[in-house]
Amino acid sequence: MQVKVKFHSAFELPKYETSLSAGMDIRANMETSVELKPMERRLFPTGLYMEIPDGYECQVRPRSGLALKKGITVLNSPGTIDADYRGEVGVILVNLSAESVVIEPGERIAQLVFARVEQAEWSVTENLSNTDRGTGGFGSTGNKS
Repeated sequence: MQVKVKFHSAFELPKYETSLSAGMDIRANMETSVELKPMERRLFPTGLYMEIPDGYECQVRPRSGLALKKGITVLNSPGTIDADYRGEVGVILVNLSAESVVIEPGERIAQLVFARVEQAEWSVTENLSNTDRGTGGFGSTGNKS
């Protein structure tokens, strides 16, 4: 899959860090540090613009190290970038820790994962097929009591 990219940043283009990485890290594209207070959320620019092929999406996901070490995660995870979007990729970060955290210019703030997508068509019916689960909802699987 080839993704066309327009990149306006002083920092490096996203890349896979290892040969088997599923995601590539993206960086905060800003000139000065930004403080995120506890429970504060903010949109961070990346300087990245993409043309994603039809039939694909790009997911914006948290970085596990940032979540573990600083309590920072991507708020709408995974965020979806649609194939027809041409604006700058932004990352909504939230600080779930009890302390303020500083995000530095060029810091790796999230990762991008590309995935195939299908568009569904609705088929209206009066009846759905039966399954062992049936209408069991949240937390219902595996409970035999």
